[in-house]
Amino acid sequence: MKLIGMLDSPYVRRVAVSLTMQGIPFAHQRLSVLSEFDAFAAVNPVVKAPTLITGDGVMLMDSTLILEYAARLAGPEHSLVPNDLPSLARAQRITGLALAACEKTVQIVYERNLRPPEKQHEPWLDRVHGQLAAAYRLLEEEIREAAGPWLFGNRPLQADITSAVAFRFTRDILSGTLDAKTCPALAALWERAEGLEAFKAFPYPS
Repeated sequence: MKLIGMLDSPYVRRVAVSLTMQGIPFAHQRLSVLSEFDAFAAVNPVVKAPTLITGDGVMLMDSTLILEYAARLAGPEHSLVPNDLPSLARAQRITGLALAACEKTVQIVYERNLRPPEKQHEPWLDRVHGQLAAAYRLLEEEIREAAGPWLFGNRPLQADITSAVAFRFTRDILSGTLDAKTCPALAALWERAEGLEAFKAFPYPS
């Protein structure tokens, strides 16, 4: 299998870390959807990261769908979601909040960096900043309630992975928006996660 995309994408990084934690072997091809558009298009005409090419040559897109496929491939013994339904619902809520935070971060970056200043719409940006702040406020509340070292026990699951990846992404790319003072529980979770071998194997670019 081959995973295509840059590790500064939280979607690519969460897939890379998750595949590693599940013991699924894959090759990683670093291609940028921006600076290497044509090269990426030669692999996937839609130019969407992450892209996963399965062992059978099937091209998959969207990190959540890729991880659904990976879960079937890995088997239940390597599951990254809780078994009981109430915990699963909470894990999906946490993962959804982290993904929403990633999405809003990307929207702000694209508006600021890709759209000409005269075409930027400040009321819309204010709304997106508000959505981003709400996502991290709710995420912090959820993580603060965790009783163990990880959100659902003694090993990290998808909710932990995606939350940690999202925090690093927003903190890095939107300087001054997020730090350990605003989200202490999330920052602590992120520090623990970055110490894991799977995170070290696929580090966020400096």
